[in-house]
Amino acid sequence: LNDALETALEGQDIDVQGWVADIPQPTERGVRFVFDVETARRGDVSVIIPRHIVLTVYDADMQPHAGDHWTLRVRLKRPHGFQNPGGFDYEGHLFQQRLRATGYVRQDPPPRRQAVAAPPWRYRLAAYRETLGAGIATLLSGHPMTGLVTALANGDDRAVHSEQWQVLRRTGTAHLVAISGMQVSLVAGLVFFLARWLWSRPGYTVLHLPAPQAGALAAVLAGLGYVALAGFSIPTQRALIMLVVILAGTLVRRRVAPSTRLAAALLLVLLVDPLSVMAHGFWLSFLAVAAILYVAQGSKTLLPAGRLRQWGRIQWAVTLGLAPVLLALFQQASLSSPLANLIAIPVIDLVVVPLTLAGVLGLMLSPEWLAPWLFQAAAGTLSGLWMVLQALADLPHSVWAQHSPPPWALGAALVGVLVLLAPQGWPGRWLGVVWLLPLFLARPPPPAAGEVEFALLDVGQGLAVVVRTRHHTLVYDTGPRFSPQFDAGRAVLAPYLRQRGVGRVDGLVVSHGDNDHIGGAASLREEIPVDRALSSVPQRLEGAQTCMAPQEWT
Repeated sequence: LNDALETALEGQDIDVQGWVADIPQPTERGVRFVFDVETARRGDVSVIIPRHIVLTVYDADMQPHAGDHWTLRVRLKRPHGFQNPGGFDYEGHLFQQRLRATGYVRQDPPPRRQAVAAPPWRYRLAAYRETLGAGIATLLSGHPMTGLVTALANGDDRAVHSEQWQVLRRTGTAHLVAISGMQVSLVAGLVFFLARWLWSRPGYTVLHLPAPQAGALAAVLAGLGYVALAGFSIPTQRALIMLVVILAGTLVRRRVAPSTRLAAALLLVLLVDPLSVMAHGFWLSFLAVAAILYVAQGSKTLLPAGRLRQWGRIQWAVTLGLAPVLLALFQQASLSSPLANLIAIPVIDLVVVPLTLAGVLGLMLSPEWLAPWLFQAAAGTLSGLWMVLQALADLPHSVWAQHSPPPWALGAALVGVLVLLAPQGWPGRWLGVVWLLPLFLARPPPPAAGEVEFALLDVGQGLAVVVRTRHHTLVYDTGPRFSPQFDAGRAVLAPYLRQRGVGRVDGLVVSHGDNDHIGGAASLREEIPVDRALSSVPQRLEGAQTCMAPQEWT
C-alpha cells in the first residue's frame, strides 16, 4: 500500500529513466505501455514514485518497443476507474498487477531512447515476445485468426478482435485463447508422456533416474518455457506453481492425494502472490480444478465410450460448478459452454497449440518454409472451429444473464452443485435443483409503487442515467466509447442494469450525437433488449424514432 504516488506529485513534470516492460498496445490516439522506473527526478531533486507505471504516448514520432530503455518526461496520477455497482474494478485490477500510477509522455523535452549493451533478461524476453508476435503477423498477413494464434504463441491477446471476444465470451471458451493453466498443463503433459516413453526405451534407461521422474523434470522445463513465452504473467505464474506441485509427488516418489496437491498449490500461490485473491481468474481456475477432481474421483474407465462419457461429465461439472461464481462476478454464464468446450478443447489443445508451438520452433530454426506452413495450419484449424463457435454464440439463448445473486444464495448453490455432481447411487441427487433455485429466484427488490430510482452513473467525461420505477426502466444517454473494445454501454450500463435485476430497457433516449453521450448505445442494445429508442440523431441508432417536443412518457 505504501508503493503509491504521492498526491503532491500528481500532474507534475517528472523525468524518469527505465524500461518498456511489456509489449506496447496501440490505441485509437496513441500507444499504451507498461514502464519499469529506474530513476525519477523532479527538476534537480530525486523523487520516489511507484516502480511499475502505465504510460500513454500520443506522439507518432515515439515508437516504444518491449525491452527499450528510455528517458522520458511524464505526468502521472493515481489510478482511477469507474465506480459503479456491478462494473469492472479497473483500479483494483491495476493494484493486483502492481501498477500504481498512470500517466502520459510529454514531448518537451523529446523522449530519448538509449542503447544498452546487455539489458536484463526479462526485458530481452519481452523484446523477443514482441518480435515473435510481429513475425506471426507477417506470416499470417490478413488472416482473421492471426490474433488468436499470436495469443497462443506469446500470451499477447490484445490483437484479438472485439467481435471474436464476444463469441468467446458467449460460448465460455475465452480461457482457451490465452496462455493459461490449461495450456501450460497440456504442454507439460505432452512432454511428460513423450519424455517418459523415450527414457524407458531399451538402451536409454538410466537406472538412478526412473522414467517417470525424467518425464516430470522435462514437463516442468516445458511448462517453464511456455510460461516464459507468456512473459511470466501472473496467471501463468499460478499455472506454473500448480504444475510443480502436481508433479512434485512424482519427483519425490510419493503418492499424494489430488485434494492435497490442490490445497498445497493454493497455499503456494497465496504465499507467492497474496493479491491473487483479487483476480477473478484465481477463483475460477481453482474452482474448475476442484470440480474436475470431484467428478473424476474413482473413475478408471478405459473404453472409448466410457472416456467420452467421462469427458462430457467433466464439461458439465465445470459449467455447473462455475455458474454461481460467474453469475456473482459477471451477472452472466454461457449455456452453450459445455458443448462448445467439449468440441473446442480437444481441437485447440491437441491440434492448434502443438502446431503453434512447432511454428515458434520453426521460426527459430528455418523460417523460410517450415514456420509459415505450421502457422497457416494452426490458423486454418481455428477457422474451421470458429464456424462452430460462431453458430453456438448466435443461438437465441446461448448466454444466461441475470442479477447478481446475494451471498446466502451462493452458499445454497454450492450445496446444490455438490449434490447434483455427487457420484452415481447417491440418494436424492435431484434435490440439488432445489438448492439452486434461490440463485435465480432471489431478485433485488424493485422501487416501491409510486417511487422513482434515479442513478447517475460514473462514465468519466459524458453522461449516463438510469431511471427506474416499479415496472419500467428508462436509460438517458449511454456514455462514451473509448475504443473498439471498451465503451460505457458494455462496461458500465449493462453490468449495472443486470446487477439491479433489469433484463429489459423500456425506453432509451440519446440526447445528441456526441461520443460522450451516444458512444455506448450500440453495445448496450447488444447486451440488453431495448423496446423503444428516441434520439435527436435517429439515423445513428437503428430503429430509433426522432425525439421532438412535446413528446412525453408516463
